[in-house]
Formats: sequence, C-alpha cells, structure tokens
Amino acid sequence: MTVNVVDQAVAIRTMGLGKSYGAGETRIDALADVSVDFGRARFTAIMGPSGSGKSTLLHCLAGLDRPTSGQVMLGDVELSSLGEKALTHLRRDRVGFVFQAFNLVPTLTALENITLPLDLAGRKPDAEWLDKVITTIGLRDRLSHKPSELSGGQQQRVACARALASRPDVVFADEPTGNLDSRSSADVLGFLHHSVREFGQTVVMVTHDPTAAAYADRVLFLADGRLRSELLDPTAESVLDTMKRLDTREDG
Repeated sequence: MTVNVVDQAVAIRTMGLGKSYGAGETRIDALADVSVDFGRARFTAIMGPSGSGKSTLLHCLAGLDRPTSGQVMLGDVELSSLGEKALTHLRRDRVGFVFQAFNLVPTLTALENITLPLDLAGRKPDAEWLDKVITTIGLRDRLSHKPSELSGGQQQRVACARALASRPDVVFADEPTGNLDSRSSADVLGFLHHSVREFGQTVVMVTHDPTAAAYADRVLFLADGRLRSELLDPTAESVLDTMKRLDTREDG
C-alpha cells in the first residue's frame, strides 16, 4: 500500500522502505516496501500490533536506524547517503525526539533540559521562539525545578519542549504517553496538537492508544511490516473500528 499526501508540502517521505534482520531461514522483515509521505504541519499517528514494524519505521524515519532497502527523504536529504557524523548533525539540528521514558538529565533544571540540545550544539536559542514554547507547556513557574521535583506529566511536557526548542523539521514521538495517567496524557497530547496547529510543527507519533491517536490528523496502520490502511480525521471509535477490521482481515 502506498499512501501519499495530496496538495501538502512534504516534510519526510519513504520510498520502497525495507528493514530486515538476520539472513536465510532466520530472516525477519520488519518493514517491507513502505512508501508514504508525511506532510508539513501535520500530526500523524502510526499504529499496529506488537511486531507490526511501527517502531522500526519511526526509527528509520528519524535516522536512528538504517533501512536495508529503499529511501528516507527528510526534505531534500536522503538519509542513507549520510555518514554517521553528518547523520548525527542532522538529528541534532533538524529532528526532535520525545520518548516514553522522558530521558531528562536529573541534575539539570527543567529549563536547562529544554535548552540542552542547543547548548550541546553551541547554539543560542531563539529567545522569542523559546518563550512561546515555554508559555505553551504551561510550566513557567517550574523551570528552576529538577525532574525529580516534577510529576510524570510535567517531565514529559519538558521533554516535548526540548524537542521543539530547536524548531526542528519533524518531531518524532515514540509512545509519549505510555507512562502517564489519562490527565497527564491529555496535557502532553494537547501540547503536541497545539504545536502543529499554532507553530506549524510536523509531528509523527507511534502509539498503541486509540485515544492518543485521535489527537492526530491521520493514522497509518501497519501489520507485518506493511502499510495496511489510513484513517483521516480520526476519532477513538473510528481508530478502534479500523483496528478490529484489520485484525479480522489478518486472522482470515
């Protein structure tokens, strides 16, 4: 299945993407011939059962893993053409990450965690942009606090702000609400949704949660390493219905 975004500038694109592990009888095809476009200023969720390839797809898109075949284009840059040093610089300068485990530095304050990628790159943050991001996460009075002094939801909002601080081409989120309660999850997802609507950010998120997926503009469904379906303007109910249909198709 090939899924393309129509009348939308493309932030990232895959063409015939494949990722295999092992060889011969032990070979596992985690991804097989995945071709899909991700439009700028769009929020896309990726769903699928365990082992469907959704996390592998996210890692290939973000340059964290190299595909076995096919291409990943971030804007006009083909990721597999880059050496490790250039790829590291691209991830630092043009990509933001939000992980399930927060990945904050415990000895740094919230503000220091937010600006850490820029500090490591020797770049000063855009003061106006940083102020806008901090206002949006709603934690201005907690910026001097260290992660241990913040709730899980607050820590993940700091992680989201860190991902946005450099104004990246794409923010990748891997199960960002997996460790959060429902209220904290809604805060984090609302922030990601707001960053798309108000900042023109592009967000690609892997999730297993239909409620989380409903915050996205569209949902891509994977099974056995292949794109199986696409859902636009999703609701939690429509996501569940699609997942049930796919499960029935796979069983049949």
